[in-house]
Amino acid sequence: MKTNQLPHYDMDDNPTGCCPRFHPEVWDGVELHFEDKPFVRAETKSVMHVPVNMGKVFSRVQEHFESSGGFDPDDTIVMSRDLSPWTSEHLFAAPHPVPEEEMVTLSGDFITKVFEGPYKEAKDWYDEMKQMAAARGKTDGEVWFFYTTCPKCAEVYGKNYVVGLAEV
Repeated sequence: MKTNQLPHYDMDDNPTGCCPRFHPEVWDGVELHFEDKPFVRAETKSVMHVPVNMGKVFSRVQEHFESSGGFDPDDTIVMSRDLSPWTSEHLFAAPHPVPEEEMVTLSGDFITKVFEGPYKEAKDWYDEMKQMAAARGKTDGEVWFFYTTCPKCAEVYGKNYVVGLAEV
């Protein structure tokens, strides 16, 4: 895959009107190469890793994306990780600067794995991603997750897909 390119996210396959249906075969086993890839950075509050203001923060970021000219379905991902039991960090791929939001860049190589199941399995997914990175020689790399649908849409679709991304 080319530098800063992401798999296509089909926004037209959206029967819920909220989260598009996720197609795991497009994302599983992909190598991503980022070089100064721009992202909007946002933080959410958590209580023992359970988010408490994610809806409010994500809505704010989405509103700012829309008011600044929208987003590109070929450049759509929200990478999330816990900084502590009380705070999570989220990076929203941004094809251009988004006013009123913190902009950051990310460089590195990542491998992906698609998981399916309840969010409570995230610790096991994290461990598996760390093992995958270690097998490629990167024992200190970051692990991120792309939660592909909100809980309501996951219930409608009958699947809760989460993409793990490990820095290699």
